[in-house]
Amino acid sequence: MLSMGLQVRFVEVKAAARPTQVVVLGVLTNYLLIPAIAVGLCVAFQADPMTSAGILVLAICPGAPVGPLFTSLARGNMPLAVSMMVILAVFSAILSPALLSVLLTRIAPDSNLHIDFLAIVKTLMLAQMLPLAAGLAIHEWAPKLTKRLCKPLELLANLLLLVLIALILATEYETLAVIRLRGWFGMSLLFVASLGTGWLFGGPNAADRKAMAVTTSSRNAAVGLAIVTSNFAGTPAVTAVVAYGLLSIVGTLVCALLIGRFNVCDPSDKPVGL
Repeated sequence: MLSMGLQVRFVEVKAAARPTQVVVLGVLTNYLLIPAIAVGLCVAFQADPMTSAGILVLAICPGAPVGPLFTSLARGNMPLAVSMMVILAVFSAILSPALLSVLLTRIAPDSNLHIDFLAIVKTLMLAQMLPLAAGLAIHEWAPKLTKRLCKPLELLANLLLLVLIALILATEYETLAVIRLRGWFGMSLLFVASLGTGWLFGGPNAADRKAMAVTTSSRNAAVGLAIVTSNFAGTPAVTAVVAYGLLSIVGTLVCALLIGRFNVCDPSDKPVGL
């Protein structure tokens, strides 16, 4: 987040949010369409109630901090990706718990849901908003320092992302190994649907479509874990959040690299990562 803040200016982020149609469609897609698709897939695959609960938790938790990074790799509109991440993160503190309480009554009616709002807000503030704001402030008020910090922080951000993926695979291997192929297939369908709907409702501009597709397909696993660990610790819901969180990170990373490499882009668009 600090790295992303150093690469864009506040005026660019603000201007990117002005096409209200794209922003509104992005919010509706992430908080209505994706959860609806998730519910449909859980019903179609007859998933265990706790597994369905975990999938639904991530389905209503968009605005992942990796969205802007992956958008830069896809050569998309990074200011728009940052704007959408901020907007979705703000809405997550309110809409995610409300949507979850409604959806879980149908998927897991026996669950006693308790939402720790403070944990969600704390996760969003500490992991996303504060470092992003710090990066934007440095970019605005200390441009010379920005030039010195930008490249090293890009490399560090990319390295930490790869380390994160490796640590998840190493520490959660046994957890992930128990998931059947049918489960991975269902989660893959949800990922493809998220990527496709983000692209479809991203507007006429290719750079905007890339930003919306990447932002929609990457779900906020940190917020999802904050919810499941306080409500469903030791259940398949935690396994589902870890598995789908990993799938969305790796899947979006691969798609972003492919889109950035093979799509015809404006020559002025330069990738800023990996």
